[in-house]
Amino acid sequence: MKGRVVVLGIYVTDLTFRASRMPLLGETIAGSAFKMGPGGKGSNQAVAAARAGADVIFCTRLGADAFGDIARSTWAAEGITARAVSMNDMATGAAHIFVDEATGGNAIIVAAGAAGSLCAQDVEAIESDIAAAAVFVTQLEQPVPAARRGLELARRHGVTTVFNQAPALHLDDDIFPLCDYITPNETEATALTGIAIASVDDARRAADALLAKGVRAVIVTLGEAGALFHTRHQSVLVPAFKCGQVVETAGAGDGFTGGFAAALARGEAALDAVRFGCALASLSVTRAGTAPSMPRREEIEAVLSESAGSTVLSVQPS
Repeated sequence: MKGRVVVLGIYVTDLTFRASRMPLLGETIAGSAFKMGPGGKGSNQAVAAARAGADVIFCTRLGADAFGDIARSTWAAEGITARAVSMNDMATGAAHIFVDEATGGNAIIVAAGAAGSLCAQDVEAIESDIAAAAVFVTQLEQPVPAARRGLELARRHGVTTVFNQAPALHLDDDIFPLCDYITPNETEATALTGIAIASVDDARRAADALLAKGVRAVIVTLGEAGALFHTRHQSVLVPAFKCGQVVETAGAGDGFTGGFAAALARGEAALDAVRFGCALASLSVTRAGTAPSMPRREEIEAVLSESAGSTVLSVQPS
């Protein structure tokens, strides 16, 4: 069974460097590896959702250049329907990704390029796609007005909305009632609420602050600790899965959001969709790359099947 997911966001080509540490300003160091591949939060989420079994439509802007060609070939290979306008006067975006070769941790600089010019009119052009979807997903790498318009149109048509507030930006409070689910990580939740997150209880307090703004449900992703699913009626910590040695954490949050959306779109309950997203993200960090690291549905379901009955959920009434 498939459900349709519409994703609004950016594509960038990832330029990934592995090294023992970040260089200081003015310093040059030797890296141990380099790789180029598809990336961008929106595109990563689209790939994750498609591999997880969803019927995906992705809306963005590209430059008319070689990086744009990589984007289109990536989506074609994944069965993603692209609503991508080509801009002759702007370049396709790119991201510099530093990966710590010992831990898999990362630091990223994103230049959105053509996708940084996405506007409300781009979203209005795909209103019929949004209306026919089960789930609409967006983030904040493209301008806020485009994201807001997508959420508004999805709400108009009764489509479930998933908002990944990344990177963390100041937002007017009236955007939150448009969100059925939001998926910030610890840093983003702190930026949105002013509550420093050093524990699960801190994450619960931040989630309460976001619920008070009008969000239906909050999912704070907590890295190796898993994800906190928090509503007005329950608060559940879903642990991460042990799938092997961590190779690279870049893209794990995108994988979670894409997998969560795919599971929701085919009718799974929200908490089951969180577990599905956690399994997807736990697999993705054992592989290099962002979009290329996303596992397929059968791999995710194998992890869930192997852990059935052994995963302990930390549940606290809200």
